[in-house]
Amino acid sequence: MKALILVGGFGTRLRPLTLSVPKPLVCFANKPMVLHQIEALKEVGVTEVVLAINYQPEIMLNFLKEFEDKLHIKITCSRESEPLGTAGPLALARASLVDGSDEPFFVLNSDVISEYPFAELIKFHKSHGGEATIMVTKVDEPSKYGVVVMEEKTGKVEKFVEKPKMFVGNKVNAGIYLLNPSVLDRIELKPTSIEKEIFPTIAADHKLYAMVLPGFWMDIGQPKDYIIGLRLYLDSLRKKSSLKLAVGSNIVGNVLVHESATIGEGCLIGPDVAIGPGCVVESGVRLSSCSVMKGVHIKKHACISSSIIGWHSTVGRWARIENMTILGEDVHVSDEIYSNGGIVLPHKEIKSSILKPEIVM
Repeated sequence: MKALILVGGFGTRLRPLTLSVPKPLVCFANKPMVLHQIEALKEVGVTEVVLAINYQPEIMLNFLKEFEDKLHIKITCSRESEPLGTAGPLALARASLVDGSDEPFFVLNSDVISEYPFAELIKFHKSHGGEATIMVTKVDEPSKYGVVVMEEKTGKVEKFVEKPKMFVGNKVNAGIYLLNPSVLDRIELKPTSIEKEIFPTIAADHKLYAMVLPGFWMDIGQPKDYIIGLRLYLDSLRKKSSLKLAVGSNIVGNVLVHESATIGEGCLIGPDVAIGPGCVVESGVRLSSCSVMKGVHIKKHACISSSIIGWHSTVGRWARIENMTILGEDVHVSDEIYSNGGIVLPHKEIKSSILKPEIVM
């Protein structure tokens, strides 16, 4: 089987992290975002993954080369010379996706994190005999999304309603699809939306089905949702393989600590924290609802909450970092500094407090 991951553009919503690496390579729970998807695809027998991308394919491929060898899976890039939307990239990558076997192929949005129930998706897709299956997830506020109206028993999709004013349902597109090769005959090589142009025509032919996604789901393409996604992911990890989570008198709730990280005495870590490779957390530090990426050094008695600390950054003694502060790569925060929602670009030194949410160039 094959899969296409819609990587897309510049990842502006996750800046300043995406100023250092393409968005799919940004770490999430100590792993590049895209690697979570590739590993799950490999588990259900996918042998080739195509990354649909419109910038920096060389960086992506160089980085993923080691995982290609480790996972024994072929990873290639399909580069768009102009943005092609969410359907155009399928037409562009057609030669890579079709091999004459008539096997369905996966399409994923690269921002989506979930438990990836691909085996169940394959089983459902083969059982209904339609042309395409989309995964849907239940949301509390459907008026903010495009709602999928479907038959509850069969899963057959009846129609799509964009940001409904009245309640028509609470299931929305989760950005995970399994498509027969015949779907490619419906797509021209031009900027096209799969959600607004292709799926409605398949639904009109009564050949589109939806499966409700079990477990959690989150689009982690912006910082607030990234932090929520981390909480949901760690909660899921607790239920499925809790041995991967840290334990100890200084750990509260779900915490993921890389084996090469060191944590000093008298710290309180958690809940919902990921600490990456080679990190040094000195004594008396307080961490909650945050992601601390590779090579970060957090000095004594610093306090970090609801924030993302980029690679190889330093947080000074008694510093307080909170309210969705994002430190880019190699940012150095001086002792006793306060950051309230600062967005700090890479390679900066912060010597005065950031009292309100702002971008620090």
